[in-house]
Amino acid sequence: MNTISWDDFEKVELRVGRIIQAEAFPEARRPAYKLLVDFGPEIGQRKSSAQITDLYTLDELVGKQVVAVINFPPKQIGPIMSECLVTGFPDEEGRVVLCTPDKAVPVGVKLY
Repeated sequence: MNTISWDDFEKVELRVGRIIQAEAFPEARRPAYKLLVDFGPEIGQRKSSAQITDLYTLDELVGKQVVAVINFPPKQIGPIMSECLVTGFPDEEGRVVLCTPDKAVPVGVKLY
């Protein structure tokens, strides 16, 4: 495992956002959803693609708080430009489980 400095960690903008829109993403090579995540007035809304179709339905995603990296450069994923990376952990079967706060927090707050 590589170690990093505290300064390196502080460069990663891990923020809490709320999913405000979730849509099917049939153009994706692997099953995925298109998400619109609100990070509050300072950061705004960001689009993302997430391969979370195994464990989540579109309806249950809207309103859910998630942890995302917001300072990666935008990345073209099929027809959409992904503007943040929604984080998660693989379960024992490799399905992605979203990284979420266990209690509600203000959108836009940074993980530290």
